Formats: sequence, C-alpha cells, structure tokens
Amino acid sequence: MAAGSEQRFAQQLKKGVLEMLVLRFLAENPSHGYELIVRLREKSGGLLELKEGTLYPILYRLEEEGCITSVWNSPDGKVSVGKIPRRVYTVTDAGHAMLTRQCETWHHFVDCVEQCMEGESQ
Repeated sequence: MAAGSEQRFAQQLKKGVLEMLVLRFLAENPSHGYELIVRLREKSGGLLELKEGTLYPILYRLEEEGCITSVWNSPDGKVSVGKIPRRVYTVTDAGHAMLTRQCETWHHFVDCVEQCMEGESQ
C-alpha cells in the first residue's frame, strides 16, 4: 500500500472512532476541549493528534444530541486574574447509553474484521 493510501486509511479509521473516544474520556472525567486533545494524544501515543477544528464540531454535535452538557468553569464566564474561563463537558445519561451502544458496535466490528483477516498473509 502506498504511503498516501496508508495515511488515508488511518485517517478514516480515526474519524470512525473519535466520537466514541471523546465520550469515553468524558465519562471518565469531565474535561474542557484542550484537555481532551492532550489526553487523546497522550493515551494514543501521538496517533490521535487532533486539532481544535476536529474536536469542537464533535463536542457541539454531542451536546446538541443531548449526550453531553457543558458549563463554564467560571460562573460568569469572565476572565479573572490568571484564570481563563473554559467550557467543561460532562456526559449525560443519554451519552452513557450511547457510549455503551457504540462500544458494543465497535467490539462487534473489530471481531468481524479479525474474523475476516484470519489466515490472511500480512
């Protein structure tokens, strides 16, 4: 597989799991966007290096669907000395239910792919 094809394949795989991973990380610990970017990068060994332009549309969509909620860590949303207000995201009951369904789908998909790959030369 050519380098461009490999990169395109990896990008498509990432796109398919980002929403699930964002929900998973938020279920572990409510976070602001930049913190999620750092955690995804660290936990994935750098493979999931996201830009804000990739993450925030996912967060907005999840919030619109009722899977997460957000609040400003500063009640009035104003900047105080040394403290930048950040929107902190938390998973809702609907988000936990969606995460469960997505994980089930993911595991079924991985099992299916592994079954198809059995016996294939690498």
